[in-house]
Amino acid sequence: MKKMAAVLLALLLCGQGAASLAAPADAGEEAGGEQAEGPQVSAPCVFLMEASTGTVVYERQADEKGPPASVTKIMTLLLIFDALAQGRISLADEVTVSEYAASMGGSQVFLEAGEVQTVETLIKCIAVASANDACVAMAEYTEGSEEAFVAQMNRRAAALGMENTSFVNCNGLDAEGHLTTARDIALMSRELLLTYPQVKDYALIWMEDITHVTAKGSSPFTLANTNRLVRQYAGATGLKTGSTDEAGFCISASARKNSMDMIAVVLGAPTSKERFADAAALLDYGFGTCVLYADEGREEPDPVPVQGGVADTVRVRQMEPFTYVDTQGADLTKIQKEFRPSGALKAPVETGDAAGEVVYSLEGKEIGSAPLGAAGKVERATYESSLLRALEDFFVAGRERNVAKQAG
Repeated sequence: MKKMAAVLLALLLCGQGAASLAAPADAGEEAGGEQAEGPQVSAPCVFLMEASTGTVVYERQADEKGPPASVTKIMTLLLIFDALAQGRISLADEVTVSEYAASMGGSQVFLEAGEVQTVETLIKCIAVASANDACVAMAEYTEGSEEAFVAQMNRRAAALGMENTSFVNCNGLDAEGHLTTARDIALMSRELLLTYPQVKDYALIWMEDITHVTAKGSSPFTLANTNRLVRQYAGATGLKTGSTDEAGFCISASARKNSMDMIAVVLGAPTSKERFADAAALLDYGFGTCVLYADEGREEPDPVPVQGGVADTVRVRQMEPFTYVDTQGADLTKIQKEFRPSGALKAPVETGDAAGEVVYSLEGKEIGSAPLGAAGKVERATYESSLLRALEDFFVAGRERNVAKQAG
């Protein structure tokens, strides 16, 4: 019965069709000095960001606090992947479900107390089916209790600059003081997608069976993705839906096109249909408005001087690519780059030591920079190396004088 219900849910979501993704009424003039023009959306709070650069493309009431529902689980997933990266847990670890975790209401996969599932299976339950019970099971396994896990959620949020966020639980069930904003959701979404891109492998699962194994025996259960954009929006990469009576219909939707990654956050949409329509409209606006400039930084500037080294100079290079997203229709062929070395480096010099920056400008305005670093090592000069170098310089100079005399 559980499997049949999940299958019917997935078919219903898919069957509503791509036509429902058309944007609703015009957003019109916005209060607070925000954009008067932009995508047509119905939700009161929206935010659109290009993820690789962090460029804000569009926002409306992006700092208005409200309940985020299950979009909360983006932070829950972020902490789980943090624990995996730190080696504190592994995907194959087995997690025993507590009575408290099994008692969660709302969206769930009906885990039973004493049931054992792997970390990877519980990640799928969270990312695909938005399972509240799986969230608590992982919170308890990772930090010992949901309370300790939530404290870590708030610390992580603060470190990301999520200034208007306070988490009270790990799954997004309505609770007093459990609040965030569209901007803050974009920040944690960006962190999850950029730091742990493998999350997309889970967020893009449309349907998958898991097996409940309890004292009563084993039974299959079908996970059905709550995010229909995964199937209906070209280039979708995730990420998480949510809805409660207090929060309305919410989503943090991510997609990739034209070498750009967009994150569209929608909070408080009136209906599920309008939530997905708003997200699609935001993503379309981003991909239709933005143009990406990328420079791999392969051009090599002049060497910089080295003081007190066995060599007078050291080669330098741009340490990372530079990307810039334009939202104003500028002529990006006019972007100029200027190498600004920091001056002479003091030996010893190690590969990668800071050596200045590359500054990019467009029509006289700086638009960003990338660091310069040493492309090799230069050891500190010793008495012996200095003497040897002086002798080499002496003989080289002598040869040059002889060549000059013969030429004359």
